Parts: sequence; structure tokens; C-alpha cells
Amino acid sequence: MNPEALTTSRPLTPGMTPGLVKLLLVDDDPDNLLALQAILEPLGQELMLATSGPDALRLCLENEFAAILLDVRMPGMDGFETAELIRSRKSSRRTPILFLTGYRSDEQLFRGYDLGAVDFLFKPIVPEILQSKVTVFVELCRSEQLLRQQAQAVARTEQRFRAVLEAAPDAMVITDEHGVIRLANSRTDALFGYPREQLLGTKITSLIPDWEPPNHRNGNAKSEDSGEGSALLEARLNGVRRGGSVFTAEITRSPFDTHEGLLITTAIRDATDQVAAEERVRRINVELEKRVEERTLDLTRSNEALRQFAWAASHDLQEATRMILTYSQWILRSAGERLDPENREKLACVEENGARLQTLLAALREYIYISESGAPNWTATDCNAVVRTAVSHLDGVIAESGATVVCENLPVIESAEILLLQLFQNLIGNALKYRSDEPPHVRVSAFRRDNAWVFCIEDNGIGIQPQYLDYIFGVFKRLHNRQYSGAGIGLAICKAAVERLGGRIWVESTPGRGSAFQFELPAKIAH
Repeated sequence: MNPEALTTSRPLTPGMTPGLVKLLLVDDDPDNLLALQAILEPLGQELMLATSGPDALRLCLENEFAAILLDVRMPGMDGFETAELIRSRKSSRRTPILFLTGYRSDEQLFRGYDLGAVDFLFKPIVPEILQSKVTVFVELCRSEQLLRQQAQAVARTEQRFRAVLEAAPDAMVITDEHGVIRLANSRTDALFGYPREQLLGTKITSLIPDWEPPNHRNGNAKSEDSGEGSALLEARLNGVRRGGSVFTAEITRSPFDTHEGLLITTAIRDATDQVAAEERVRRINVELEKRVEERTLDLTRSNEALRQFAWAASHDLQEATRMILTYSQWILRSAGERLDPENREKLACVEENGARLQTLLAALREYIYISESGAPNWTATDCNAVVRTAVSHLDGVIAESGATVVCENLPVIESAEILLLQLFQNLIGNALKYRSDEPPHVRVSAFRRDNAWVFCIEDNGIGIQPQYLDYIFGVFKRLHNRQYSGAGIGLAICKAAVERLGGRIWVESTPGRGSAFQFELPAKIAH
């Protein structure tokens, strides 16, 4: 194999998803590189290969990587020297480095962690472990990319705001809470006859003598609350042009909080304008506000999903990984030919936390997919067929527990089948998991209420205390610790799925007598 070829990235193919993250694999043995490539290719990311430290450094100069897998023992420049040089560059100072080595040495471990390594993987590499660890860094990199894109979007929005302000048909003045003018557009110049430079730093009362902040309302003002903490105040007041001429001005004041404090936008227009034109502008403003509110709601939901992911990655996943590393290293240092009971106990702890880590990773991926995937594919969906499919996926649990699942006649609705299947499977699975001493009995039903369908999954299980009825829909919110298996994210997935369908979900429960999980779909998607 030509070593030069190993330093080039794998080209994007027509079927490859845009926005892939890059992973750097460094090993002087081409066969090892091929093995690593084969293990990581199922992740579907862009893999870049290097056979030496200098080649790896050259690639780091030209690319940003989600993670670097670095062989320790290489001729010329070894892995530690390469890592030190990578860390010396500001742009790659925080890039996760995973060392690959066939030698188990405390000295190597200490040196590697001193250089900022996040993990050591010992050869021969276990494919499942490598894929799980690299997946964490891939997801973190994607989250960072999304946050960066959002920051850029905010900057672009600010530029658009200034452009919109300048292009507005009315005079627009932005003041602080004391009325000192901070910004004004060219329409203000035309309306009042002052150059903008002269207005900045003066008070708006020189233009509108009776102007007051929105929280001071006079007798001839009409106000309209646009939301908690934000008020629009419209008033018809006298305006004074340069030279002293007076005209009747229609003003709209809107406060908003910034990192510099409260600012107030005042739109000023000549009241002699035609009433029809004023009404048209008002309708446009209302529509724009509605669109901004809808987009803000979508952005808030996306940011919350990212925040929950970042929290989980920095707490549950890191803690589980830390325990796995700590105990595995302890065993490697202390175990002989045979393990004594104490060592077996530690090994069991390693296996338990490893399994938990895999469960958390899978649950996180599922939650992020449900919360952030694109618009669902709406089709006419037979809910009876969806429930049958969900029950077939739970056949093993149903047989083992002796459960009975009864499904009443359900409607055909316009919905996303994959989300409905996730809902029914998770809710029926929960009913089977949290069962009482009696054989589980689960009933699935639906009824029409006003302009919505309400679906209900009832069980005779252990029930839920009233103070936890909202708590259980959060990410990683569990009531029974390890008494029952799971990652504590199933109901959070259900909540995300219902919200994607435009509905809501809740639970009614009596401890010791069972629970009834219900979700409602609005009439615009159900019939």
C-alpha cells in the first residue's frame, strides 16, 4: 500500500449526508489503519488516515477533527510527541485524543493523560467499545457545530435587524429607558428635519415632548400586552419638527431587554397618512410578530434538546466512562492468573457500568432523533395496525409476564406512523415493566373530545405518586433507580414525539392501582 494514499481523506460520495464530522486515524501500520477504518466506517463519518506523526500534523493544520485516534509507538515521532505538538496549536488544543497501544504501562498512562488524552484503548481493539466511544465525540462535535451555526445565525439576524430598521417606512428611534436616543434611521431625518448625528445622545422628548416609557400610560394612550414582560404602547402625540412646526404623530413603543439594559424602539409616523395604509402596516407587523414567535418556539425547543444532551454527556456519560476506566485499570494492575472474589466484584462493576453506558448512548441518540429530526412524513395511519406492530415487538415481555393487552377500536388519523409506533411501544412497554404482583393487564383506547383525539393506555401496575406525575417526563428522570432496567429517557421520548405531532401528553395514576397515560392530537391532524 502506498503510504501517501493514507494521508488523504475519504472523498464524499453522492449518497453521503452533508455536514459529516472528521475523524483522524494515525498508525504506522497500514493494516492497523485498515482495521480501524473498517470498524469506524459504519458510523458514516469522514475518515482521514495518516501513517506518521508529521502526516497527522499536516492534516491537523488543514482540518478540524471531532476526535483523533493516535498510535503510541511509531518510528521517528511517536504518539506522545505528536499529541504534544497537536495540543500546542490553539485550534486543536481541545480536540479529543484517544491513544492506541498494545502495551499496558502506568508510565504511558500518566504521560498520556498529562498530554490531555481523554482515553487509552489497548490492542486488540474491541470494535463495539471503539464505536461507542467515538460516537460520543461525534455527537459532541455535531452539537458544537450546531451551536456555532446558531451563533452565526444570531449575528446575521442582527445585521438584518439594522437593515430592516433602515428600510422601515416609518421613522424608527431606539432609546434607553430614560429616553436618550441610541439609534435612528433615515426616515427620522426626513420626518423631523434633523441630521441623525445631531439626534444621537439627545432625548426623544425633543421630538415628541410628551413621550414616556411604556410603563407610564396617560389618558389618551391605548396599550396592548404582547406577552409577559413585554408591552406595546401606542399613542397619538404631538411631534415637533426642526424649526418648531407641530404635527400629530402616531407612535408605537416596544421595550426589549439586552445585555446593555432595557431599550425601547419607538416607531413614529405622520398621523395624516391614509388610514388604509396604517391598517396594512399593522397587519404586516402582526404577521411578522407571529412568525418570529413561531421560529423562537422552534429554536427554544432545539436549544433545550441540545442543553439536555450536553448535560447528559458531561455528567452521566463521563461518570460511567470514568468508572469503567478506573476499575479496568485496577484489575489490570492487580489481577493474576485467577481472580479473587474482590476482583470479581470489581469486574462485575465494570461490566455493569459498560452496559449502562451503551444504554445511555442508545437512548440519547433516540431522544435527539425524535426531538430534532426534520418535519415528519404525514400519511393516513391506522392506529390499530400501529398498536399491533408495537405489541409484536413486545411479544417476549408479554409472554414472560403473562400479560394481557386489549386494544379497542382506534381511529385512522393523518399522522407520522414512526412517531406513533414509538409512542405506543414505549407506553405499553412501561406498563409491562412497572407491573404489580398481579399479571399485567393493559388496555388501549381512544375517544373524540371537541376537535381532538385522546388516546389512553391504562394498566394495573404499581402506579405513581402524585408529586412525580410531571417529573417522570424529563430526561433521565427515574423513580426506582436500578430496581427496574432502563435509561430513564423513554417517557421523555414520548413527550418529544407527541409535541412533534402537535399534541400534549399527561398521566393520571393511583399508587398501587395502576396508571393511565393519555396523549391528545389536535383536530387539524386527526379525523
